[in-house]
Amino acid sequence: MADSPVELPNRLAILPFRNKVLLPGAIVRIRCTNPSSVKLVEQELWQKEDKGLIGVLPVRDSEATAIGSLLSPVVITLVGVGSDSGGGGSKAVGSAGESSKQHLKNGKEPIQWHTKGVAARALHLSRGVEKPSGRVTYIVVLEGLCRFSVQELNARGPYHFARVSRLDMTKTELEHAEQDADLIALSRQFKATAMELISVLEQKQKTVGRTKVLLDTVPVYRLADIFVASFEISFEEQLSMLDSVDLKVRLSKANELVDRHLQSILVAEKITQKVEGQLSKSQKEFLLRQQMRAIKEELGDNDDEEDDVAALERKMQNAGMPANIWKLAQREMRRLRKMQPQQPGYSSSRAYLELLADLPWQKVSEERELDLRAAKESLDQDHYGLTKVKQRIIEYLAVRKLKPDARGPVLCFVGPPGVGKTSLASSIAKALNRKFLRISLGGVKDEADIRGHRRTYIGSMPGRLIDGLKRVSVSNPVMLLDEIDKTGSDVRGDPASALLEVLDPEQNKAFNDHYLNVPFDLSKVIFVATANKMQPIPPPLLDRMEVIELPGYTPEEKLKIAMKHLIPRVLEQHGLSTANLQIPEAMVKLIIERYTREAGVRNLERNLAALARAAAVKVAEQVKTLRLGKEIQPITTTLLDSRLADGGEVEMEVIPMGHDMSNTYENPSPMTVDEAMLEKVLGPPRFDDTEAADRVASPGVSVGLVWTSVGGEVQFVEATAMVGKGDLHLTGQLGDVIKESAQLALTWVRARAADLNLSPASDINLLESRDIHIHFPAGAVPKDGPSAGVTLVTALVSLFSNRKVRADTAMTGEMTLRGIVLPVGGVKDKVLAAHRYGIKRVILPERNLKDLSEVPSPILSGMEILLVKHIEDVLDHAFEGGCPLKSRSKL
Repeated sequence: MADSPVELPNRLAILPFRNKVLLPGAIVRIRCTNPSSVKLVEQELWQKEDKGLIGVLPVRDSEATAIGSLLSPVVITLVGVGSDSGGGGSKAVGSAGESSKQHLKNGKEPIQWHTKGVAARALHLSRGVEKPSGRVTYIVVLEGLCRFSVQELNARGPYHFARVSRLDMTKTELEHAEQDADLIALSRQFKATAMELISVLEQKQKTVGRTKVLLDTVPVYRLADIFVASFEISFEEQLSMLDSVDLKVRLSKANELVDRHLQSILVAEKITQKVEGQLSKSQKEFLLRQQMRAIKEELGDNDDEEDDVAALERKMQNAGMPANIWKLAQREMRRLRKMQPQQPGYSSSRAYLELLADLPWQKVSEERELDLRAAKESLDQDHYGLTKVKQRIIEYLAVRKLKPDARGPVLCFVGPPGVGKTSLASSIAKALNRKFLRISLGGVKDEADIRGHRRTYIGSMPGRLIDGLKRVSVSNPVMLLDEIDKTGSDVRGDPASALLEVLDPEQNKAFNDHYLNVPFDLSKVIFVATANKMQPIPPPLLDRMEVIELPGYTPEEKLKIAMKHLIPRVLEQHGLSTANLQIPEAMVKLIIERYTREAGVRNLERNLAALARAAAVKVAEQVKTLRLGKEIQPITTTLLDSRLADGGEVEMEVIPMGHDMSNTYENPSPMTVDEAMLEKVLGPPRFDDTEAADRVASPGVSVGLVWTSVGGEVQFVEATAMVGKGDLHLTGQLGDVIKESAQLALTWVRARAADLNLSPASDINLLESRDIHIHFPAGAVPKDGPSAGVTLVTALVSLFSNRKVRADTAMTGEMTLRGIVLPVGGVKDKVLAAHRYGIKRVILPERNLKDLSEVPSPILSGMEILLVKHIEDVLDHAFEGGCPLKSRSKL
């Protein structure tokens, strides 16, 4: 059982083995590329004819230490792993102490050398071709011989030397240990486990026969190291095996590792057998299915009604596909028939064919004869006001009546929320007797939402247009592209660019969806788009649409809409009627004036719904028992109880009654909304007519008019002066354009300070030793645009002259550096906003006179519109008694 121990010299050259361990009896192949390792191999092995032993010492790799510094002789730290021999702990030995301290000062981590290693001899040595840089690579095949312990480690020259002592037992100690009963039992147990492992591996590998020979010839203490070295175990387990000097401990650990490896092989084999069994089961099912199909064909019992693939093919035949698409569908169907339902591509191929079968290739909605008068009455019934918009729709319908196949324009309704854009598109579908399809584009950033995904992707699906046509099952619906101004773009594409093909009559007759991958005719679809504002829509897309602007409603129009449309709808939605709740016209007017300031009617409808909910609570809490009328007397004794008490039989028959029961029950009086109920349900009034007067009560404040995506709004501008260095401060989340307008306004006021009586002479600096701060309230709302120029000048003149601006006057207009007032947009919305705030005078640029034709006459009759051409005219109208100037120059 014992063999001759190797004679170990006291001093060995040390080869670092990074994150690996060489065990005695194991053979490893090492590729040496590091300069220090190459130098060791050259001097100790390559150049010596009588090659001696070298020491292989495990080195723990550090994340903060590169390979070059790992092998450099700077800091040496010996790390011991606790074992049965007791060689644990970490210690610095040898002459490296001084360099270790110096290296730690430099901030570098020490190299972690293990305290135990293995002496090895070279079985094979080969030298690579020297590279132009002078670098040489050696490949060394080493055999581990015996364990040693490092007593002292020195860095002399390019590599390390160590003074070592032998750890393995001597020949006498081995012969004495072989007589130990415990060791004999461990040896038998290890051999039994190793034999079982060899038996399992014998079924897969042909080279295990040599391993059987090792069990009979190699000593057990060496056999344990050889077996463990052939497994893939962790570095820590390798170190633990290296530190196991005691034979009993070594055999116990080896037995544990061999048994664990055996169990992992058995579990893997069990899983493999299970998978192969499932595959064989699938193959068996396929074979049986093919045999069943052949038997049915022989018996003539192949029922097409039960075959869903055949049903899908019949559905495709009835879909009315064009010839080129039908040819492609047949090819895909033949491919589907060759596939099994378990195959990965079966479900995607079937879903594609079902889409082809469901699409309305030829199916259209039958349009009845267009009656323009009936269409006009329907529009008037569904929508109040909007005269120009309804007239454009009637014109569109008239063209469709004269030329049904005419390619009409794509209408785009632009206006604030709640003005009826979506309901107008629904009315067009109703007038044409077509199905209505709404596609919301708000927040869409992926081009695939329009064009679909390619079928090569997992979870691919068609675009929203093709999917919508599949749902309505007709090829000529009225398709509403809602919120077209709120599409975005990112790395996945630009949906707005994809819509260019959809909305172009010359291209959409062959629209190509990526998922469908065949052309589909969209020319029969009537497209209607909606948007809150035109600015975000790309110009090429906007060019393909006819824009129809829907401005906000006047208070009178809101009142009519509420009485005619909103109140009946709200009552119906809450299960009420006029017998339960009545909202007088005067109360609706108060709601409009005090609780809503909007271009549309959505907040008005919400407030009416709040009143309806309060009334619903009252109605639901009323006593459920009904009071009888005067003509009906209550029954004091139950007839059924008396008959049962006498033991008689009970017969039931229907007795006709001539009495009218319509007025039998008395209804409670309806609830009428008054001011007290308004304040109780809706809270105190949110708006009043005195806001403008309160805001401009001090100099430096002016009232401007701005346009937003939700309609016109009143914007106050505040300016104040303070001690400083002549700087201008702007706040209120302002854009670049409005900041430039503020700088322009200040420049104009400073240049005309003497003419405006703001300073005694023109050479006096108006901003001497003071700063100006201009603020736009509602700081959380972004603001930008040039229309605040005249408002900024008025606020600055009011500040410097210490005169208050008229509270009943609002203004809008862009100004130049020479004081000319330029026209602006959104005039109708701005005038309506001033009317909502109770402002009676509005200053507009003279060149905006043409835009006043869009403002309703009742609004204009109650307001004073002041048209100006120069900024001096603005100041003259903005202040009480005018603004006297020294020289009224007109540029």
